[in-house]
Amino acid sequence: MNQPAAPQVTASVPPLTPPSRRVPALVGLALVVPAVIAWVWSYVLPTLSTVARSFEGDGPRRSGESAGTANYESAFASGFVGQVGFAVLLSLIPLVVALLAAPLLAVLADRAGRVARLVTRGVLALPLAAYAPVAVYLGRRAENIENGTYTETLQSPRTFLVSALAQVTFGLVVAVAATLYLSALRRRDPDQRPAPAMLAVGGLLGLGVLAAGLQTYTAPVILTGGGPRGDYTTTPVLSIAQTSFRTMRLGAGSATSTLLLVLLGLLGLAAVGLILATRLRIEFDGWRDRPAVREAESFSGRRPLLVGLTAVALVVVLGVTVWALSPWLGNLSSDTGPLPKGVETSNLFANTWVPPLLSTLVAVTLAALAGFGIGALRPLGRWSELLLVPFAPWLFVGAGPLAIANFERTMEREQLGLFLGLVPPTWLSVPALFAFTLLFRGQHERWRSGGGAGRTLLLPALPMLAVTALPTWLAHAQSPLWATLVGRGPDSLTAPALVTMVASRAFGAGGELPLGLILPLPMLILFVLLFVALMVGYVDRLAIRVGRRGGADTPPAGAGGPVGKVTA
Repeated sequence: MNQPAAPQVTASVPPLTPPSRRVPALVGLALVVPAVIAWVWSYVLPTLSTVARSFEGDGPRRSGESAGTANYESAFASGFVGQVGFAVLLSLIPLVVALLAAPLLAVLADRAGRVARLVTRGVLALPLAAYAPVAVYLGRRAENIENGTYTETLQSPRTFLVSALAQVTFGLVVAVAATLYLSALRRRDPDQRPAPAMLAVGGLLGLGVLAAGLQTYTAPVILTGGGPRGDYTTTPVLSIAQTSFRTMRLGAGSATSTLLLVLLGLLGLAAVGLILATRLRIEFDGWRDRPAVREAESFSGRRPLLVGLTAVALVVVLGVTVWALSPWLGNLSSDTGPLPKGVETSNLFANTWVPPLLSTLVAVTLAALAGFGIGALRPLGRWSELLLVPFAPWLFVGAGPLAIANFERTMEREQLGLFLGLVPPTWLSVPALFAFTLLFRGQHERWRSGGGAGRTLLLPALPMLAVTALPTWLAHAQSPLWATLVGRGPDSLTAPALVTMVASRAFGAGGELPLGLILPLPMLILFVLLFVALMVGYVDRLAIRVGRRGGADTPPAGAGGPVGKVTA
């Protein structure tokens, strides 16, 4: 006799989700809090102070009396529009290099095969490590000085400045841009189209180059001083420095700073808009290439023609870079000669490298924590990247636009001329915050699909600390602006500030400049080795991708809700 079938009982089973996948959103927000505090202190408060100062009476001291729009009228009368136009002119050649030459080199290296790509990355590390703008521009200026006066080369100072800036920045722009394009070209499969990622990278590079051009300071202050007559070669940041600290018109200088901050803020917002619209992210493809990645790379093979073209392109880039740096490299190992009275080499070295290292370590660490909170823990789910929007207006802001507010803050704290005063007043690296957020976002799906947090999140991010910290440290150490403003006497000088100060006297007397002090040979070798190791061993594993990832913000099957049936 047939027995009736047993009834089916369906029961909901609680999701067997690892505890790490249930990290509360509050933890992610909590990790962002230290970065927010540093952001407010380093950017928001100085910006508000600069805006308020721009409406006060012009003068070295804050009077509290309203000046209305007089300072802005003075800024425009002094040629702010022309200064911006000249800064954009300085950006044209770097833009062409970043948007045409660099992607061409990247495509050649990518199609030529893995070995050619790694060699390209290693060679491109050299212009990054040899970043010493003060030494290069002083050497370039010395080549055009005879008996204390300029030679015929400087009959057209604007042409000379544009040419010199293009020569010096060529290798640097190619290195940065080609590195990013190579990451955009990295594929998971042969059918993947890298064009959207390449276009997104090109858009970000274009915005970054324009922002850097608007903040050009070192080249004009050393090569032409903004002249030779009037403000013929003056840029906005040079105008801020001259107006505020040479003529002590801090109100007009603050107005120029505010106008420049508006332009930079718009560029930063455009960048974050591009990132959000394209869903841009950084993915780490592992220390060993997966079969799919190897297959995607193998379609181009090792074509001799492409290898040859890549080699020729690298020779050109390296040749132009060495030629542009030759005025400095030729004096790198020469005797520095007697230093000014009261200046000790050890103290000068410490002032140059230790203060920026302190701020860099804090700025990058806070950026990494906040990037983990936003990109990995995703407190707002699919909308978590919107937390980057408040930081966006300061994405491209350097020391120049906020120099007045930071100088007044340092003066109020009585730190002028002290070691602490030399520490750059930037306690959060906004570019590093974006980089870490995009990296953790790119690794988020692998973590959610079952990968261990250490293997999928922490280990791929550790080298990024060095990738973001080394350029930040080097850039702060080689910048003469902040050290010149806060330095008082021989005990508080940095190498770029010292050599810049003694340059005029050395040119007039026909003496040699101690250019080797600015970026000493041991430090140069150290940076070369570190950049090469990072570029070849880590950056080559990073891929910049755009578009949807198939549910990066959606829990995998079984991560929540009813997951199955139990039959009884």
